[in-house]
Amino acid sequence: MIAQSHHRRSGRLRRLLAVAALAALPFAALPFVSGTESLRAQEPVTLPSSAGPLTVETVASGLESPWSLAFLPDGRMLVTERPGRLRIVSRSGTVSAPVRGLPAVYARGQGGLLDVALAPDFSSSRAIYFSYAEPREGASGTSVARARLVENGGDARVENVEVIFRQSPAATGSNHYGSRLVFARDGSLFVTLGDRFSYRDQAQNLGNHLGKLVRILPDGSVPADNPFRERKGARAEIWSYGHRNVQGAALDPATGRLWTIEHGARGGDELNHPEAGKNYGWPVITYGRDYSMLPIGEGTHKDGMEQPVRYWDPSFAPSGLAFYTADRFPTWKGDLFTGGLSGMRLMRLRLDPSRQQVVDEEVLLTELQQRIRDVRQGPDGALWLLTDDPGAGRLLRVVPGG
Repeated sequence: MIAQSHHRRSGRLRRLLAVAALAALPFAALPFVSGTESLRAQEPVTLPSSAGPLTVETVASGLESPWSLAFLPDGRMLVTERPGRLRIVSRSGTVSAPVRGLPAVYARGQGGLLDVALAPDFSSSRAIYFSYAEPREGASGTSVARARLVENGGDARVENVEVIFRQSPAATGSNHYGSRLVFARDGSLFVTLGDRFSYRDQAQNLGNHLGKLVRILPDGSVPADNPFRERKGARAEIWSYGHRNVQGAALDPATGRLWTIEHGARGGDELNHPEAGKNYGWPVITYGRDYSMLPIGEGTHKDGMEQPVRYWDPSFAPSGLAFYTADRFPTWKGDLFTGGLSGMRLMRLRLDPSRQQVVDEEVLLTELQQRIRDVRQGPDGALWLLTDDPGAGRLLRVVPGG
């Protein structure tokens, strides 16, 4: 367990600087239009975009810090709330009582119940996977569990809960859990893991899971072709390393390649398509600065370390990532969407024909002044969003206006 006193002092200082940095963000500079009041009244809002007018509908409200959204085969949705609740939301927006049977979570700071994903064979197995900050003897770490979702009338519960992965070591503090779950085409499971904020140097250490992207099988075992499986002293689960806090991940349906988006410090948010065994630099190289405004690491380039596909300075704190493939917005087919927390936006990213680089980006929905935590394409072809709020989080549906 990493819990040395100098780390505690360093962590407290960084947290104070982080709070000061967030307090200084230029919220007032974001456009505010009359439609925002309509949104708060839960009425549809029409806003501009390159695809024409967009209508933003509030499907459900009153959620407490919602974090992740997954669609059930019948169109209903599983929604996690960070304090430790899993809800089922109907297509009309009815929010269920909490699903029973979940384990205890460490619901402090950025910790709690985080991502949720259906097993590829959910229709027959009813298996779901969820990630969470797990309390562990005065510390915490990201864990992944699988369980069977059981419904009987209006009652829902999870059974046969089994933890299949635990980030090691556990760490003190309550930030940077990462925690997105993505199933690959071969059935393996990618899990994003943060550097736990005060322990960023560990992102370069292959002997632990801090600041890593890991790849496991659905039962938690290690795939035979993982890049560090045979390396002495390295964690066999690791796929790539040198990450800070990846809170968005999605599989490109055209290529099967995984894409991720992660938080920088002050600047330095990164979009990557992580490849097996590669080092993505944090904290040795970065395009961001520390919250104290001092430099981090050795600069922006170093041999043996990958450059991001794209980076942003200033940071907009990206969260959630989804490819759009439906016909409802035909000009957006193949594009990548991510939310923004401090940036309070939906970001559209267009890739080049090779699906390797970003050639255009568009900032959307800033008028709402909402922290967008998750982005998903729904079975209806709409974009579905979760807004991050301690007591008034919303489930939004974005469709063509008019």
